[in-house]
Amino acid sequence: MANNNKKNTKQNTAKSKTETKKATNGNRIIFLIATIFLFTAIVLLLSFISYFTTGNYDQSVVDLIGDSNIKADNWLGKLGAFLADFFINDGFGIASFLFVKISLSISAYFVFKFPASKLRGIIFWDLFAIIILSVSLGHFSKNHLYLGGNVGFEMNDYIQSYLGNLGTTLLIVFFILFFLLFRIKMSPERFTNIVKGAKSSLDENIAKAEELIKNNEVEKTETTVAPTPTQNTNSSVNASFNQNKSVESFKEEESKSEVIFNNQNHQLTSDRKTNQGPELSTIHSIDSTNSFDLKTDTIPKQIEIPLESTEEFIIEKVEEELTIEENLANKLVADFGEFDPTLELSKFQFPSPELLIEHATKGITINQAELEENKNRIVETLNNYKIGIAQIKATVGPTVTLYEIVPDAGIRISKIKSLEDDIALSLAALGIRIIAPIPGKGTIGIEVPNTNPTTVSMRSLISSPKFQNAEMELPIALGKTISNETFVFDLAKMPHLLMAGATGQGKSVGLNAVLTSLLYKKHPAEVKFVLVDPKKVELTLFNKIERHYLAKLPDTDEAIITDNTKVINTLNSLCIEMDNRYSLLKDAMVRNIKEYNEKFKQRKLNPENGHKFLPYIILVVDEFADLIMTAGKEVETPIARLAQLARAIGIHLIIATQRPSVNVITGIIKANFPARIAFRVSSKIDSRTILDGPGADQLIGRGDLLFTQGNDTIRVQCGFVDTPEVEKITEFIGSQKGYPDAYLLPEYVGEESGTSLDIDIADRDVMFREAAEIIVTAQQGSASLLQRKLKLGYNRAGRIIDQLEAAGIVGPFEGSKARSVNITDLASLDHFLNNEKN
Repeated sequence: MANNNKKNTKQNTAKSKTETKKATNGNRIIFLIATIFLFTAIVLLLSFISYFTTGNYDQSVVDLIGDSNIKADNWLGKLGAFLADFFINDGFGIASFLFVKISLSISAYFVFKFPASKLRGIIFWDLFAIIILSVSLGHFSKNHLYLGGNVGFEMNDYIQSYLGNLGTTLLIVFFILFFLLFRIKMSPERFTNIVKGAKSSLDENIAKAEELIKNNEVEKTETTVAPTPTQNTNSSVNASFNQNKSVESFKEEESKSEVIFNNQNHQLTSDRKTNQGPELSTIHSIDSTNSFDLKTDTIPKQIEIPLESTEEFIIEKVEEELTIEENLANKLVADFGEFDPTLELSKFQFPSPELLIEHATKGITINQAELEENKNRIVETLNNYKIGIAQIKATVGPTVTLYEIVPDAGIRISKIKSLEDDIALSLAALGIRIIAPIPGKGTIGIEVPNTNPTTVSMRSLISSPKFQNAEMELPIALGKTISNETFVFDLAKMPHLLMAGATGQGKSVGLNAVLTSLLYKKHPAEVKFVLVDPKKVELTLFNKIERHYLAKLPDTDEAIITDNTKVINTLNSLCIEMDNRYSLLKDAMVRNIKEYNEKFKQRKLNPENGHKFLPYIILVVDEFADLIMTAGKEVETPIARLAQLARAIGIHLIIATQRPSVNVITGIIKANFPARIAFRVSSKIDSRTILDGPGADQLIGRGDLLFTQGNDTIRVQCGFVDTPEVEKITEFIGSQKGYPDAYLLPEYVGEESGTSLDIDIADRDVMFREAAEIIVTAQQGSASLLQRKLKLGYNRAGRIIDQLEAAGIVGPFEGSKARSVNITDLASLDHFLNNEKN
């Protein structure tokens, strides 16, 4: 008997230690979760507060969050700027502060362990308050969109389209009253009590709470353990009495008692008798003589302790099933290899550098006498103004020589900067540019044009190791810097490029250099061009590579767009392509085109679900000012939308203009084109429009440019590629086997395209009648309404609107206004359609 008791004691002790260890680990996890939600609340609160002082400055930073060179003014940097813009600007406005309360409530739930039903109630009413507050602020403060956020503004606009302004106000008031009555439980009597005396009400509540606690105290009961042979007769009588009296009630509450017992973590054991039949042990008293102690305030009054089972308990471990999709993808890769997008044109040959002309074979010629003379004149001019020089150094470039000077101690930089014109006069040179100081160096730079500039050939740039070995998505060899190094940048990281300069200063040559670089580096399956040429003569040579590299609209004869009226459809088609690509990225659960294509190559995406390899699309506009003059907002709006959103899905824009004025290069365009190339302009005002600073007016022309990506400005001599060279390259590519047609963009049907209406009843859409009923019921004719109600695409909804116009149900297109509806009710519509069939 003693051995059995010792064995049971050891087993119970080991079990107790195991359960204690599990409980400790569980408490650590709970504390970690509570800490995460607490820190989330703090991050949101700091981001939201900082938004009201730094939000305007961080608008352009949000879309460029992946760029390490961009800095945010928000207290929490780019993360804070993104969170504040997402919740306040694009979300629910100042009502987003309630998300901080929700995070704090969840954290408190894990710490204080109050009922989960209370947490659900808090989250429900907080979300309800967020929506009501956002819609209310969007309704009553339309001039301050940040108060209600875009969600509040759009929801309010949607409700007003059905209820009107007064009806929306009444609906908001109703929901506010609903919130006050059921959440705050505000009633006339309670309001009166609060006004008369909050103190008496508080005392009464405290008294009720104390009385409730007193009534709920659990009475202590005696504990009776089954008698052993050494126990007296009275104990046996008591055990028998308690057993007969309580068996039935114990069986009815057995499951409930066990749950309460386990929740309180009570470690209770019972000794079994070896010489008697099975008996029921009950706990009905606890006193100081017991061999165990319960350190809890309350315990169940009566708990049945089941006898230990002697049956063997076996737990079978079930292994997890393998993921079929991953195994299938791995099997396909093992059997067929990764998907190769270049397989259809596997024999395609890239053009050879020999097709380009080597304009300068001997490199840069250093004129020692010229360098010495310029150095002496610079030193003499500065000495005339009592500016001493400690050191001077010359770096010879293709067209410009950089003289780096270290002034004596105590010399102010602004004094040297003001002598720009005097130095230019002493050197008798055009285009003197002073860099004070040079970024990253403790020197002042004076750029002086060379007397005999060297032409930078495109062949030398293409053949350079820096370009050939560039591991970039879209590498572009632009030219050579002052230090005669090949300048290569990645267009995919720009993500868009703005080029500007006066007429004849090298913009068209710069565009040819950009396109030539991509033709030498990217396969036709990897990149497509959308070329817009209002001048009709600059980009026509690229017609020969239409079936290889160009993209166009369906049913279009020429891939290069020269008609300004077709540019609008092309830009809107690119917007549709952008939306379609984002849908594919969402289904593939990736964030950008690079990750998507990698996943597609690894055969993890099923083409039967619409997935396909996505090439980069580059939109090139040779003269943007002409488009703005003829189309205005119809061009600027889709370009701004593409510039803001299209970088992640591989659509990049290159826009060139010879008129860099503020009405052409607007604030929206500048904000979304951080990469700028400025050729020579005629005034400092134009330079500031392009670069946000001076410098472009001091260039010497003929391909001399300044490149900036939002931080430092680099002077580059653009690579020269002549028209015969471009013609040779396009002929070489066009003579090879290409695709059956150019890359087709999605079809776009404008809202105003109602010239060729469907009059034949047999050609009407199958949803024509249902659409007509929706239009007549709403008394508002628009394609967007059909899109929402019938869940249609824009093209199909637009065609149905045209058919309704042809039938006479809706009126003609009236710009931004909704079309008028000619039929007043559904009965008149049925009569109209029945007569039409007859």
